[in-house]
Amino acid sequence: MGDKGAMDKLKGKAKQMAGKATGDSRTKGQGRADEAKGKAKNAVDDAKGQSRGMKDSLTDRDDES
Repeated sequence: MGDKGAMDKLKGKAKQMAGKATGDSRTKGQGRADEAKGKAKNAVDDAKGQSRGMKDSLTDRDDES
């Protein structure tokens, strides 16, 4: 499946570093936003995976009865 938020997190880290190096607080802030977006994507992806697993375990339990 892959890590959907990894690219946003990397892009955010890079922007933060560039903003810090140049003293540009706007770029640094955009980097923080991109990183947060990546973390949110990962959290949503994890929740989807957990709900699928729960659904599968409940479905398997019903089939055995």
